[in-house]
Amino acid sequence: MTLHRMDNVGIVVEDLDAAVAFFTELGMTLDGRAQIEGLFADRAVGLDGVRSEIAMLRTPDGHGKLELAQYRTPEAIADGSPHPPPNTLGLHRVMFAVDDIDDTLARLRRHGAELLGEVAQYRDVYRLCYLRGPSGIILALAQQTTS
Repeated sequence: MTLHRMDNVGIVVEDLDAAVAFFTELGMTLDGRAQIEGLFADRAVGLDGVRSEIAMLRTPDGHGKLELAQYRTPEAIADGSPHPPPNTLGLHRVMFAVDDIDDTLARLRRHGAELLGEVAQYRDVYRLCYLRGPSGIILALAQQTTS
C-alpha cells in the first residue's frame, strides 16, 4: 500500500463566504462548493445529522488544496480559547509562499487579517510572519528574499 498524495487540509469556519473571500484574495482559486449531508456524511465524520457546506480551494501551482467547511448541524463548536496561540496542540498553521509579503498583508487586512507579531527577517533568506484570518485560522506567509 502506498500513499499517493496529501489531498487537502480541511478547516471548519464560522462564515464560509468570508473565508472563501479571504483565501481567494490570498491567491487561491475556488474549485467549487457543495452541500454535504446524509448517511454517508454521518458515517464518515462520526456525527449524526450532518448538514454542512464546503468550498474547495486550490493553490496557483495546482498541488495544494484547502477544504473549508461550515457546519449547519450539528453546530460547530469552539474547543478552548476563541483565539488560541500558535503553540496550541493540534493543527498549528498553514503556510503560504508569496511574492510580496507587504502587498499580501495589505490585501488580507481588508478581510480582517491581524498580525500575531511582526514581519521578521530570517537571515537573508526569508521574510516571515504569522497572522490570524477568518474563524481564528493561523496562517504564515513567507517571502523568499534570495534565490
